[in-house]
Amino acid sequence: MNLKEKIRQQATEAKQAAGHLARCGTQVKNNALLAMADALGKQSDFLIEENAKDLSAVREKGLSGPLLERLTLSSKRISEMAKGMREVAALPDPVGEILGMTRRPNGMQVGQMRVPIGVIGIIYESRPNVTADTAALCIKSGNAVILRGGSEAIFSNKAIASILESVGKESGLPPHSVTFIETTDRQAIFELLALSDLIDLIIPRGGEGLIRTVVENSRIPVMKHDKGITHTFVDASADMEMAQKIVLNAKTQRPATCNALETLLVDREIAPVFLPILSKQLQEAGVQIRGCPDTFKLLEHVALATEEDWKTEYLDLILAIKIVDGIENAMAHIAKYGSAHSEAIITNDHSHAMRFLNEVDASAVFINASTRLNDGYELGLGAEMGISTSRIHARGPMGLEALTCNKFIIMGEGQVREG
Repeated sequence: MNLKEKIRQQATEAKQAAGHLARCGTQVKNNALLAMADALGKQSDFLIEENAKDLSAVREKGLSGPLLERLTLSSKRISEMAKGMREVAALPDPVGEILGMTRRPNGMQVGQMRVPIGVIGIIYESRPNVTADTAALCIKSGNAVILRGGSEAIFSNKAIASILESVGKESGLPPHSVTFIETTDRQAIFELLALSDLIDLIIPRGGEGLIRTVVENSRIPVMKHDKGITHTFVDASADMEMAQKIVLNAKTQRPATCNALETLLVDREIAPVFLPILSKQLQEAGVQIRGCPDTFKLLEHVALATEEDWKTEYLDLILAIKIVDGIENAMAHIAKYGSAHSEAIITNDHSHAMRFLNEVDASAVFINASTRLNDGYELGLGAEMGISTSRIHARGPMGLEALTCNKFIIMGEGQVREG
């Protein structure tokens, strides 16, 4: 069986599973998720051993720093994956929810019901926890999932997926509810993207190159999890201590994530006082600063920013800083360079906060909070499929409800169309 035939067979099996999974009761799905969570914890040593193979391979290729950190599985991170699955199990089941019923003049009742999308293909890079998070959300929302992770995490992803597939089947889920594409052959991506008759939605999670490849080649609807060129604007009225805390968290807590801060905008009025204090804290945390000409003149040990820096998602301990003339200038910069992912303002001016909230275009807008909080778990979704920067169907962290669609339901008493 060649690669094309193998991928089609796996997608066909997933399609069959989706039909049965859509009818599974909430308790069956929850019990499976809880059993999966327990199994991940019990097989922590095995997962770490498999992860070590991936880490060894990428170190040989020269990968290091935050990107290596994203790939690493530890006992703590495995516990967090298991915890996330348990939290998804505890969430309300969206499948079957009735969204309002209205009575028409002819007496029939019309409403909508949430139903699973069907088969969801996830194409992703680096982070092994995505395997568990996305499988949990798909199962709870009644969708079969096909997982195609990156070659850099092949051993880790394969190990996690094998546990989920085995335990899911033992717990009463249809076989192939979770399907993992084991080959690292890049052609597998293109074979998946051609199966519009079997796969209902594709969600890519990864770098700009992966997103572009999927969008340009897919025959299946795509929900983009795009790059995060994320900004924080420190307004002239901001509490400086609060602003320092938020900026440090947004940049340094996990710099290789899409919701990490990439460009800091500071009001000119407070820049001479605020930036010297902040830059010292950033540099102590290992952050390299690239500043606009005004920032370059104001601070020591700062590289001069280029036009390219405003367009760059660093995913590293690098921060671009620009001094701006008030909120208008800050919002104009965001409109020009932002990726509609996560944007924040630090301010004590209510009118500025409301303008930023209403006028800035992003999947999530924060007032006096870190952009690192743009996350399904932090926002109460249990976990997330990704942070959608699309404008259709779902935007922002995609939880259970975003993995359903609606069908109309009509209850009549013999009504027919007249005229």
